[in-house]
Amino acid sequence: MTECTENDFLIKQVASRSSVEIVQTTDVLKHKMIQWFKPFLFIFFSLLSSIHANAQDIQNGITGKVTMIDGQPLRAISVSLLDTNHQTLTDDEGNYKFVNLPAGQYTIKLQILGSKEVRLPVEVKAGENTTLDYQLTKENIQAIQEVVIMKNVNRFSKKESGFVARLPLKNLENPQVYNTVTKELFQEQVAVDLGSISKNVPGAGVPMIANQGRVTFRSRGFETEPNARNGVAGAAFSVIDPVNLERIEAIKGPSATLFGKSVASSYGGVYNRVTKKPYNGFGGEVGYVGGSWDYNRLTVDVNTPVNKDKTALFRLNAAGTFEKSFQDLGFTNSLAIAPSFSYQINDRMSLLLDVEFNQAKGTSVVRFNPYTGSNKTQSIADMKFPYYKNFLGDDLAYETQMMNIFAQLNYKVSENWTSQTIVSRARSTINGYISAINGKTDSTASAQVMVGTTSFIATNIQQNFIGDFHIGRFRNRMVVGLDYYNNSNHFDRYHTNTKVFNFVHPSADFRVNRNTIDALTATSAMRKENNGDNTYAAYVSNVFNVSDQLMVMASLRVDRFQFKGVYDITTGEIKGGLSNSGVQSGPYGQTAFSPKLGLVYEVVKNKLSLFGNYMNGFNNVSGVDINGNSFRPEYANQLEFGMKADVFNHKLVGTLSYYNIRVDNILRTNPDDINYSIQDGTQLSKGFEAELTANPFDGLNIVAGYAYNDSKYTNANPSVNGLRPALSGPANMFNFWISYRIPQGKLKGLGIGGGGNMGSSSYQTNTQTAKVIIPSYTMLDLGIFYDQPKYRIGLKFDNITNEKAWSVRLTPQAPSRFLGSVSLKF
Repeated sequence: MTECTENDFLIKQVASRSSVEIVQTTDVLKHKMIQWFKPFLFIFFSLLSSIHANAQDIQNGITGKVTMIDGQPLRAISVSLLDTNHQTLTDDEGNYKFVNLPAGQYTIKLQILGSKEVRLPVEVKAGENTTLDYQLTKENIQAIQEVVIMKNVNRFSKKESGFVARLPLKNLENPQVYNTVTKELFQEQVAVDLGSISKNVPGAGVPMIANQGRVTFRSRGFETEPNARNGVAGAAFSVIDPVNLERIEAIKGPSATLFGKSVASSYGGVYNRVTKKPYNGFGGEVGYVGGSWDYNRLTVDVNTPVNKDKTALFRLNAAGTFEKSFQDLGFTNSLAIAPSFSYQINDRMSLLLDVEFNQAKGTSVVRFNPYTGSNKTQSIADMKFPYYKNFLGDDLAYETQMMNIFAQLNYKVSENWTSQTIVSRARSTINGYISAINGKTDSTASAQVMVGTTSFIATNIQQNFIGDFHIGRFRNRMVVGLDYYNNSNHFDRYHTNTKVFNFVHPSADFRVNRNTIDALTATSAMRKENNGDNTYAAYVSNVFNVSDQLMVMASLRVDRFQFKGVYDITTGEIKGGLSNSGVQSGPYGQTAFSPKLGLVYEVVKNKLSLFGNYMNGFNNVSGVDINGNSFRPEYANQLEFGMKADVFNHKLVGTLSYYNIRVDNILRTNPDDINYSIQDGTQLSKGFEAELTANPFDGLNIVAGYAYNDSKYTNANPSVNGLRPALSGPANMFNFWISYRIPQGKLKGLGIGGGGNMGSSSYQTNTQTAKVIIPSYTMLDLGIFYDQPKYRIGLKFDNITNEKAWSVRLTPQAPSRFLGSVSLKF
């Protein structure tokens, strides 16, 4: 979506906010927090009072533990007693139990997705508890269920995922590069938003905050948004609260073969948000974070079994956040509620329901578009644009609401095949005022404000069949899927422009208020339309084991895109035909093919692998050229090779890779007729990435990453040909976090951590005649924490050197900030 922006200007210093005003504001915030969290507290204490049966003594029962071949626990495994109605699930440690059983002979049945059904005879004697453990006799990475990886070893490296390849495939077996950021890491860092969490992803850069609060990152020179959720599209044009976040998976490179070309995927990759799931037990925590600029955040996480057999589980995550800007004006208030329910319907079928609800009210962050008509090279650091002033008044606020619904039904068809049915529906609405500041000269600017309502509704339905089977002696892991994606957008908004003002020496009484903007809408340009599209796709991906150590991946997607046209609300007609530039507003269809190939050789089984891949991404392109020929889809093709390691009993996990991405079929201006475009443009993006997580000895953890990216237009309009694309981010980026926690003794759990992010200079504008440079940056953080079984305390100092930095939209980043957190666990 293309955004306009603006704001109004109240020339007011932070220091001018009186102590009475601050106290009144704090009282209002406290009152709102109490009102918002009354329902959550009621639910919390009701659940707490209902959980008392777990403390009973076990007699005439069966207890046990289910583990993988390497001794790691298997969670959420269906365990049932044949010929009875008793069924349960293993907990996070792989434990299960049945109580109050009559003495006699029983048969335990274990149903593990992607593995053979297991039946174990057991005898229960009167007055005794019988222990029956089971360890898998061969390696198994579950097709659907998540694997619980070492809790006490390299706690920041949990790489195994069922989402990246949609196959029971380990990281070392996967020819694609991906980074994970676990909740253990961002909890230690007191990272309370997606922008702070993403600092741990190599190459993510300074997060770009859009006008509705949503965050965008860089990946391999391309803009990438966190719009995949649990492996499918989960778009949110609003603030995304991380309160229900289990981890971030940054999947690198063009990934359209499995993720399509929808908002979930870009040429740089996919940011997949993996949400917290219910578990087999009662527990949770309540937390509070407070800090600089009146930052207040209250969180709740409660989990409980719903029924006696613990096959129905419920988890609720919620958060309320209130904060002011570090600038003289600006604020954001948000509320997030994320319930999750899982139900093991029978030993073959399970259901997961997951909901995200978020509403927010705030002011647009500063977005500055400098004047470039002077045709010169300049740096934002030298433009004298105020760093601590927000020209956008607090009375020009937007309101957003987001609702994401996710349902997944798993069914074990046979020993070798599992069915996975997913329905995801995402809805975002934006109301109010969102803004930008457009430069008119080197010292003056005008505010542009978009006023009105915008809404986005996306529906994604997927049917996957996931198999793990042998043909002769050769192992195959295959996913066959159908994918339907519907996108529907509504626009009812005005674009206004205010009078020009001097941002270097603004008038003391200058302010654009809400009344001024509302009066301008009568003569402003308007956009009143609906548009939408449907995508129908089928894909197949297979990993073929040539030997136990050599694997080949082959994948293909066919994608049919149908644009339904633009419906003009004012005229009541669907716009048809083409504009002079060949842009199509009427209905059209386009078909694309997206292949993916990979090769992995495990030099040392389960420890070191070499890999190479060819991956594809695409975007649909509308319109025709000067001769009336329809444009084809735009394609991005990546070649990549590297190595992955997981050695010293998981104490050292890392990836090194080199990639080369070529984008073809880019539109550029027809040199013979500037009113039309031709489709022969190309762009290259190549680079090197390194990622490392290490646990050299007990208590010490290291996370580090480096990303180098060389991007350029290789066949484009003369104004940019041969240059690095603007907004592609720094060419060099480095991130690290090192922490040590005392592993034993009276001070066990006490720790300190420090880290930082560095980036070279980049461009907001980069043409042959005009350049706007974003300076290099080095931002360092420091944290102190004390983590105990019943509570956790943390102190965090962000940007301790008070470094000035800007996003690609020239949004100033926060100076030194302090955060303090406390969580009570139960």
